[in-house]
Amino acid sequence: MKKYNFTVLIEKDPEVNLYVGVVPGLPGCHTQGETIDELLKNMKEVIELFLETQKKKLVDLPQFVGMQQIEVSA
Repeated sequence: MKKYNFTVLIEKDPEVNLYVGVVPGLPGCHTQGETIDELLKNMKEVIELFLETQKKKLVDLPQFVGMQQIEVSA
């Protein structure tokens, strides 16, 4: 079984007091949790389900390049 590594972007939603995670480039791969540990456990399940449904398309998975911060005025 091949191993994959994915980057999970994590934010804290103050309205619901939950951590929210998303995997860039994997449609539908987002979830939440009360703790980061719970979020990562849930995210692992979401990614595994995504990969199960994409078995024939795994060669086309996006490659994470990086993140940048940008300053704007509003």
